[in-house]
Amino acid sequence: MADKTGLHSARSQYDATETARRLRAAVKGAGLTIFAEVDHAKNARDAGMSLRPTLLLIFGDARGGTPLMQLRQTVGIDLPLKALVWDDEHGATWLTYNDPQWIADRHGLDARAHQPVAAISAGMAKLVAMATA
Repeated sequence: MADKTGLHSARSQYDATETARRLRAAVKGAGLTIFAEVDHAKNARDAGMSLRPTLLLIFGDARGGTPLMQLRQTVGIDLPLKALVWDDEHGATWLTYNDPQWIADRHGLDARAHQPVAAISAGMAKLVAMATA
């Protein structure tokens, strides 16, 4: 279940490096495109600062997101999908992503969004399980 900010977080049984590797493999295995990775911890180190492992993976497929953007183009600010692999202050690794229904609600999408949102939600649940469990 998403929290009030629309975020889903799943604790991983793996460290951040392995969780990210597993997520990349799951995304590619699902036929999705990885558009970018942002290694926030590396960027912090490069700036002379410290940050626990924090990696953002940006991925998706036009067949999933386009139907939502056809309803309201502003959805494009929240797509492609993003997943953040990060370590908390206790060393636990988490995978966090925006709830697809929260995205639809944020942009005021109507019932026509139900099918694509349900498909994206189911796909994300599978990817998260493959990366974390």
